[in-house]
Amino acid sequence: MKKLTVPRFFISVLMILAGFALSSCNDNEGPDIPPVKMENLPGNYKGKLIIVQGNSKREGIKEFKVKKDTISFAEFPIEEIVKTVVKNPAKAETALKSMGKVKYDIKYAAVINTANNVIELTLTPKTMELQIPVDGVNKKTVVEFVSKQKGYYVGLDQTLRYALTAEKITVDGTLVTPYEVIDYNFPFCIKN
Repeated sequence: MKKLTVPRFFISVLMILAGFALSSCNDNEGPDIPPVKMENLPGNYKGKLIIVQGNSKREGIKEFKVKKDTISFAEFPIEEIVKTVVKNPAKAETALKSMGKVKYDIKYAAVINTANNVIELTLTPKTMELQIPVDGVNKKTVVEFVSKQKGYYVGLDQTLRYALTAEKITVDGTLVTPYEVIDYNFPFCIKN
């Protein structure tokens, strides 16, 4: 009989303790999330990049730096741009190799949205000018970028999200037509 009462006593005590532990969980509304600040935004980032042009989609990881009012790429992905200008795949690959790394900066203005604990970024991308070598001649290429939506630095998970669109491309003063826009989506970027 003693063997049965001791385990029952311990089970009763455990149930009472579990009840107290669970009831104390109800008092908390969740973890304390500090409010986002402008100084949280700058830094070195690495993130997922999804490039979409028509039915073609390419994904990869890209690194960039965020400064006070600029997002800077030491190597912006230009493969889709070059392949739009140079239709021959072999010549496009040759042009990409000879061009090397292309730097690109995107200006932005930022404001804090305290209700959602995010920093909203209004991107103002500038045009990109490239000299694409084809058959010994450089084709002056101008790419006009737009940002159709705001970017966000999310305070909860400390990630940056934004998107750009290469809306039109001009080669030696002539607009490329027909042209399918190139979307550059950065859905999830974290600080290194």
